[in-house]
Amino acid sequence: MELNINGKIHNVEVEEGMPLLWVLRDELNMTGTKYGCGVASCGSCTVMIDGVATRTCTLPASVAEGAEIKTIEGISTDGKLSEVQRAWIEHQVPQCGYCQSGMIVAAEALLNEIPNPTDEDINNKMTNICRCGTYNRIRAAIHSAAKWKAEKTDLLD
Repeated sequence: MELNINGKIHNVEVEEGMPLLWVLRDELNMTGTKYGCGVASCGSCTVMIDGVATRTCTLPASVAEGAEIKTIEGISTDGKLSEVQRAWIEHQVPQCGYCQSGMIVAAEALLNEIPNPTDEDINNKMTNICRCGTYNRIRAAIHSAAKWKAEKTDLLD
């Protein structure tokens, strides 16, 4: 099976039905995406597939064949943090940090879809679970990242 992950083609031979999460972690050693609940509820396993935040712990890897997959490892470019990653640091979002790779990927997908989200948009789209309860910091970081992305876009216009 051929998977396009973070702009690079990976050929993998795995059992039919193997979840994408395990292909990423066990076959390709991309351990940024985490295993949390195993039933696609918590969001620790979130990656973007064709720009959409997608839970991978129950998703057969074959479903993603031919799609563009972006993991947490592909969020920064050329060693430069994305606006979301910078905002996460600025707002000191993580406590334990376990869910953060999935949260960051979900926030990136949210901002791709809704560049200037309201609190309601964030509450509706960010369905990942943070056991530490840093939701207020997550929301603030998303607002900051949206502002920074808009400012960057304004400079390019």
